[in-house]
Amino acid sequence: MIKSKLKVMLALREMTQTELAQKTSVRPPTISALANNNAKHIPIDVLDKICKELQCNVGDLFEYIDE
Repeated sequence: MIKSKLKVMLALREMTQTELAQKTSVRPPTISALANNNAKHIPIDVLDKICKELQCNVGDLFEYIDE
């Protein structure tokens, strides 16, 4: 299973999901779905915007958990 670490990344930067949405122009429901592990698909441009804003790599946003 792939698990999002977006909430952790935001907490480390003292940033809210709303602030990230505003700074990246990504819709708040998309940010919320990603943060809560409910996203069915994530467009590459969304990942690009999030990584640019959080100054991280895609691998920093996700972890693989063997079930």
